[in-house]
Order: sequence, then C-alpha cells, then structure tokens
Amino acid sequence: MAKFQTLQQAVADNLKDGDSVAFEGFTHLIPHAAAHEVIRQGRKDLTLIRMTPDVVYDQIIGMGLAKKLIFSYAGNPGVGLLRRVRDAVENQWPQPLELEEHSHAAMANAYEAGAAGLPCAIFRGYLGAELARVNPRIKTIECPFTGETLAAVPALRPDVTFIHAQKADRKGNVLIEGILGVQKEAVLAAHRSVITFEELVDDLDSHPNACILPHWTMSALCQVPGGAHPSYASGYYTRDNSNYLAWDRVAADRATFLAWMKDNVLEASPDDFASRVSALRTAA
Repeated sequence: MAKFQTLQQAVADNLKDGDSVAFEGFTHLIPHAAAHEVIRQGRKDLTLIRMTPDVVYDQIIGMGLAKKLIFSYAGNPGVGLLRRVRDAVENQWPQPLELEEHSHAAMANAYEAGAAGLPCAIFRGYLGAELARVNPRIKTIECPFTGETLAAVPALRPDVTFIHAQKADRKGNVLIEGILGVQKEAVLAAHRSVITFEELVDDLDSHPNACILPHWTMSALCQVPGGAHPSYASGYYTRDNSNYLAWDRVAADRATFLAWMKDNVLEASPDDFASRVSALRTAA
C-alpha cells in the first residue's frame, strides 16, 4: 500500500546503500527530482538500471554513488556524450564503473520478465550482433518446440524503481500519459517503488488508453511539481532543451561539474523544483 510522503522520507525509507535502482522515463517524465534527493542523501555502491541513461545518470555516476550500470545506449539526448560516465569508465573517476550493456529490446523484455516473476527473458534478438562478446550475461537457448535459437537475458528486478507521473488520486492510484517507455514494467518488477507526481486530484479522469498504476503496486508517493525537469511532463511543461545543451559544457570538466552539483543539487531541495513550475507551465 502506497504512502504519501515527502521525497526526503521516501528515499530514506526505500533506498539503501548497495541497492539496485532504476530511474525510468523515456523522453519525458524522467525523475530528476528523485535522483537529486538520492544524491543529497549520499547513497553508495548502487547498481543503476535504465534504458537509455542520460543526464540524471551522468550526475549520479559523477558523484561516485554507482558501482555498476545496466543499460542500453547512454548519451545526452540530442547533444552527445555523457562525459561523467565516460570519465568513470575510461579513467575510473571518481571511482571505477562496471558496465553491463544490452539492446533496447533486451532491457524491455528483461523488465517484463521481472514484472511477471520470471527468472529470465527469452526473445528474438542479438543475431549478428557482438554485444555477447563483452556481456557474458547474454545467452542463447534452443526453443523446445521449434528448434529456433533465441536470446536470453536475466530478468530485471530492481530493489527500488523511481518514476515520475502526471497525477495521483487520494487513494494512491497514479496516472501516466504520453510516451510510457517501461515505467509500468519497471514499477511492477521492483521490490519497492517511489513515484513522484505533478498533481494530486480527486479523480484521475482517465481515458481508455491511459496507464493507471494501482496504489498497491507502489511503496511511496511524493508530490513534486516540476519533478521531471529538465525533461518534460506531457500536459504540464515542455522539455528544457537549453538545460541539456548547458550540461554538455558543465560535465566536460571535473571541477565545473562538482561546483554545479554543489550549487544545484547538494545545497538545493525538492522545493526548488516546485518553484520552477510557474515558468514551466506551458501546455505541452
């Protein structure tokens, strides 16, 4: 049963050192505010999981909180490299980072397998690809019915999943609209989940194609308006492209990166996200 909590309390209650954790959101609804709170609380030795990790993982890894990244493609969307991730891999700064790289299809299927309580995902994939040469967790099996060679990867079962959503009702049910990515599957696969959201409403007023996560699938709910910024929340605010462009310059230098994190994350609070809402409320 989900509890309404402050973001600080939800992170303290649900994420521990050494946990595996997913911060999911594809293009929009990326849970930046939640990730910043994790950074402020200084969690260590995390295994980060995400399809297409972007700026938020650059920040977590650059602050030395992660020991491993399970992912499919990593980059600053529309801009280029994740410079802090690259520095960790190439130069072990601020600490070494283990990589487990998959295709998008493998990650999506692995989340679905985790949500279904299965030990692995089986799918058509990796034929002609070479990721298996660098990732020993990619296996092949023979279908017992057709003899076809299929790919198999371990199911993803994060200790904690964080997502951002548009609305929650007073019973704790959550509405996600727009591009869904694997948010639903990541929540259902996790042992615990924390959802930040834009607006608390009496009625979700959902339509037939909406994604509703029932209250019993999550651990904590935290109202954080603007909590996806600089990504967008469909219907609430648009993507802040200037922020992504600026990040490429910030992250290029270690000292500049650390100074930015101190000013904008370590000494900030979730309320800073709420203060941006008036400027961000351009109808998407």
